[in-house]
Amino acid sequence: MTRTRVLVVEDHPTFRLGLATALEDMDDMELVGECERAGDVAACVEELEPDVVILDLNLPDGSGLDVNRQLHDDFPAVRVLLLTMVEDPQAVTTGLRDGARGYLVKGAHPDLIGQALRTVAAGGVVVPPDLLASVMGDEVRGTAASRPFGLTDRQLDILTLMARGLDNHAIARTLHVSEKTVRNQVTYVFTKLQVTTRAEAIVVARRHGIGD
Repeated sequence: MTRTRVLVVEDHPTFRLGLATALEDMDDMELVGECERAGDVAACVEELEPDVVILDLNLPDGSGLDVNRQLHDDFPAVRVLLLTMVEDPQAVTTGLRDGARGYLVKGAHPDLIGQALRTVAAGGVVVPPDLLASVMGDEVRGTAASRPFGLTDRQLDILTLMARGLDNHAIARTLHVSEKTVRNQVTYVFTKLQVTTRAEAIVVARRHGIGD
């Protein structure tokens, strides 16, 4: 059985323990790590390679919404479940628009946690119908479609720097991310541009005015 790798980002020890206990009882889930601070999440994700991140919206050193945006830009294959103390439609809608796949309320029954994780791991979305209508509306679809080739903001930054002649090491230094993150993103860029080499990607980018 393939197990879904889960990283828990939560600073409150009681809630973190509850999530860890719930995950340990699920045969198809594997808790690969725990993280308490917003500033440590990217490094944890890069090292532990989770499939799903359960992400608290309120962290001691920053907003979970900012972390969610960073994960969407730098690790688009990782799926995020937001974790909230109380239902906050505005915050949840913002998080979903920025790439999260759903949300959990702290203290949710383990069965609901398991169901949400399985849905998200399979590529689904876990939100109430009223929020889903807001998140998946024409305005949101139009925003995503307006980016060239469907690139994320991070991928567009990387393609722009590639087109300007920077190698992966220089791009990583410029964007303050790791070279591994850049390599992963370059792979996604190649796929979206339907190219196989850096030279081809640069030609396509310049043809569309990217990197000029």
